[in-house]
Amino acid sequence: MAALVVAGIDAELSRLVPSGEGLVGLSCLADGADQLFAAAVLDRGGLLEVIAPAQEYRDGLPDADKPRYDELLSRARAVHRCAHRESTAEAHMDASRVMVDRADHLIAVWNGEPARAYGGTADVVEYARDKGVPVSVVWPPGAYRE
Repeated sequence: MAALVVAGIDAELSRLVPSGEGLVGLSCLADGADQLFAAAVLDRGGLLEVIAPAQEYRDGLPDADKPRYDELLSRARAVHRCAHRESTAEAHMDASRVMVDRADHLIAVWNGEPARAYGGTADVVEYARDKGVPVSVVWPPGAYRE
């Protein structure tokens, strides 16, 4: 599944920034697609900026994903920290708003389904569209939502 998503992200990054020059990716580094996107940006020679939703955000990540989070965070050229202490759905959505407000384009790894909880991908896509930020949806054939 991850390989399918990475291929889709790479294809979209190639379409949007063919040379990779000037590429800056914004991510909250959530487990899954967020971390895959951040790694793809760095692998293409781009720069990474992280939006940290809350002081306790890392604590809420699955243990298996914390080392990758730490590694990506250490490679970020900038970290923008939201004022929240606890890692809640509201904190996540606030961070997504900050991300979209700073973005020229949103790449969403999304199956088109409603968000499972407030602040999910569907909510972020809706916010971006409402703000007039172009959205590319990546959902490769054979991908599935866990």
